[in-house]
Amino acid sequence: MSHFTYLAAALTPLNLLLAFAGVLAGIVIGALPGLSATMAVAVLVPFTFTMDPASGLIVLGAIYTGAIYGGSYSAILVNTPGTPSAIATTFDGFPMAKRGDGALAVTLSTIASVTGGLVGALMLMFLAPPLAQVALAFGPPEYFWLAVFGLTLISALSVGNLLKGLIGACFGLLLSMVGVAVIGADVRFTFGSHVLLGGIDIVSGLIGLYCVPVLIDLVATKDPHLKVADSTTGFRLKEALAITMGQKVNLIRSSIIGTVVGILPGAGGSVASLVSYSEARRASKHPERFGTGEPAGIIATESANNGTVGGGFIPTLVLGIPGTPPDAVILGALLVQGIKIGPALFTAQSSIVYTFIFGLLIGTILMLPIGLMVGRYAYKSIIAIPKAALVPTIAFMTVIGSFAIHNNLNDSAVMLGLGVIGWVLNRAGFAPSPIVLGLVLGQIAEQGFVQSYLIGNAQKNVMGMFFGRPISLVIIAFAALTLFYPFIVQAIGAARARANRRPTWSWRAPMAHHPESQVSRLPHDPAGTTVALLFIVLAAVLIRETETMSPLGSVFPITISVAMIVAAAILILRNVMIGLRRKPPAPDESASTPAERGSTPRRLLFLLAMAAWIGLIPVLGFFVASLLAFFAIMAIATHEQVSVKELALLVVFGVAILTGFYLLMAHVLLIPMPRGLFF
Repeated sequence: MSHFTYLAAALTPLNLLLAFAGVLAGIVIGALPGLSATMAVAVLVPFTFTMDPASGLIVLGAIYTGAIYGGSYSAILVNTPGTPSAIATTFDGFPMAKRGDGALAVTLSTIASVTGGLVGALMLMFLAPPLAQVALAFGPPEYFWLAVFGLTLISALSVGNLLKGLIGACFGLLLSMVGVAVIGADVRFTFGSHVLLGGIDIVSGLIGLYCVPVLIDLVATKDPHLKVADSTTGFRLKEALAITMGQKVNLIRSSIIGTVVGILPGAGGSVASLVSYSEARRASKHPERFGTGEPAGIIATESANNGTVGGGFIPTLVLGIPGTPPDAVILGALLVQGIKIGPALFTAQSSIVYTFIFGLLIGTILMLPIGLMVGRYAYKSIIAIPKAALVPTIAFMTVIGSFAIHNNLNDSAVMLGLGVIGWVLNRAGFAPSPIVLGLVLGQIAEQGFVQSYLIGNAQKNVMGMFFGRPISLVIIAFAALTLFYPFIVQAIGAARARANRRPTWSWRAPMAHHPESQVSRLPHDPAGTTVALLFIVLAAVLIRETETMSPLGSVFPITISVAMIVAAAILILRNVMIGLRRKPPAPDESASTPAERGSTPRRLLFLLAMAAWIGLIPVLGFFVASLLAFFAIMAIATHEQVSVKELALLVVFGVAILTGFYLLMAHVLLIPMPRGLFF
């Protein structure tokens, strides 16, 4: 059969309708914080079991690609990635929204996502067999170094503070070790708590570290969350197309990076978006604009994370190795339907796989009009919601999103605890992204490390196992280049400055370049020093905990704990040296007004309300407890006097939101909701 026959099969009215519905459902679910692409695919898989295999694959692929794109909405509009792959979209998307360019950012995200998805699907069609051979050559050392490579990207995430990024990454890796060890089955770092036996769920960690700190600060300040201009309505499609054409090299490069990273099992959209973001900033003529609302950053991240959709299907369909977590769910659905996964799939069952690929291409194209319409109205709706309604609504999403993953309130409790920790760390200059990345890549890194250690130990060549394989050496070289790239650029810039500096005999000239003048510009960081000391204590406690573990379960925690101690000690030493060599800051150097700092009592009341919310759900039932907590948080977030009409509208809005989502979860998605005494 020719490709035209498969295209005709994908263009049947039923498959077109399924692709449309799948993209729309994926966008809506992916746009809600906590409801990830994996969950979107998982909760809708049962609906595909009665379909033809090709049609079932089309709807699953459409849901997947729509959810990956949908995560950019909340990343841009409320600084909360709807999916892990949208982490890097927050760097420039939210600053654009704050300055009034939210509509432009959403349109740029749509165009980039469609382009990345098309590139990934086309590479799936034409390059699957040869690229699958590359992934087949990966062993445990390559998986470990691939995870390390992802973690070295914190040099691009840590806003000039590599040490804090490294410490945060180590903390995220240690968080990923909580519970039963991936190899050896040791129970680790639970400290006798049954809540932690199942480990820390990645999505719950993402929600806690990203959403809760935003809510804590949002509830405490009077200013609205988004300050937008009146001229931001509409698609701004013409402007977005002009920007995209000017970034066509960045667009294609990032799409290819996303596809290639998606081929490597376990990497996924989060690593792809971070790699492409780092590369886009490196190649830019104005790298200093990244992180302040640079459109090129959104184009890079969104084209890359959608490129992983097609790339991830290559090892899934050809090798039976899921490229990403949603691919694992789709792989299970294929096995249930009796489809034989492997290289023969492209020959023996070519009608299924090629019809699906064309369906994926069609669904990606449909994402452009659907995304523009949904993005426009979602944007208008979010900025129209008063903060008194926005805060409890997002808080409700965090609770229901973390609960619905495993139908377990313990995940919601862990989410809230990590949120408080993330807020404290963020105040001390430790960004959440390296922590989340460590949590996401932890099991991949540990499994590769321990397996490589065992094989190398059996061969009496541990160093050769880690450093003697060609592919590993290539990955190590890229990781080292990424890690030391900021220092290399700084050294080159300093050398050029010295070469271009004209000699002068003025007695004041040497003073202008005295080291003291450089040190005095470095920040005073007592909070960072205090947190680094706490991390050293934590690492020491965890090393002590490994004494009762098996060698398999303890080797990786000890390695990461020692790395954390070393990085924290260097940070403390650096801060102490800076403190000794610099003048104390002026009294108003880092001062902020009470309005900027926000209300501490409101922050505490908000956290108490969230804790009471989670604790009362088993007693009062999900709906009743959520209703009470919703209105309590609404009152806490309200700083101005509210009229009777506005209060009535807020009450109606709250009841409608809670009722709609409760019915969706309980009766459409069939998630068992706690009923308690009243409901």
